[in-house]
Amino acid sequence: MNDRNNTIAGWVLFAGIVALGSSIVSSEVFNTHRPETMGYPIEGVEVEGATAEAAKPIEFYLASADPTKGEQVFKKCTACHNADKGGANALGPNLWGVLGEPVGKGAHGFAFSEALSGKGGNWDWNSLSDWLSNPKKFAPGTKMTFAGLGNPEDRANVIAFLNAHSDAPKPLPAAPAEATAAADDKGADGKDVAAGNEAAPAGNEAAPAKPADK
Repeated sequence: MNDRNNTIAGWVLFAGIVALGSSIVSSEVFNTHRPETMGYPIEGVEVEGATAEAAKPIEFYLASADPTKGEQVFKKCTACHNADKGGANALGPNLWGVLGEPVGKGAHGFAFSEALSGKGGNWDWNSLSDWLSNPKKFAPGTKMTFAGLGNPEDRANVIAFLNAHSDAPKPLPAAPAEATAAADDKGADGKDVAAGNEAAPAGNEAAPAKPADK
């Protein structure tokens, strides 16, 4: 009887050791750490806390914008748009000469939604940047499903590309002095340069250029 009890006790002890070992191994394999930023990034949605980038006006990025890079971004829009002179409307309007045109009332014969056609004003640097950043916020009720371009450099490059596709391209604006000065005061890590100095005192509808407004 004692041998039987000892055997049972031995198996129970062995099972406990196996369970404990499995728990330790699994905790090491599946160990996770709390990320610095909670949640998942979504294209076109501004990340909370990215105030430094968001605070810079689109002119800051347009000053060094590259139409060639903008063309690469615009390729994502060519299923619905083209920016060719005399090009036909597709699911979205032709975008030749879009800068300076009335918002939602271009001269290409495209049937815009009421949400955009009733917006008023003309397409300029800021309105195009706001539209490309978040179409539904710019014109609530628009039928455009494109989420927007959250990266201001992408927006500036696309705007520079569209600006070049015109009979009268406009000179790209210079970076605002205050934005340039603020950028110069930041180090490579985005922190104030003076922070580590003890002696210092305490971006017509377009898809990424404007996806279609049916």
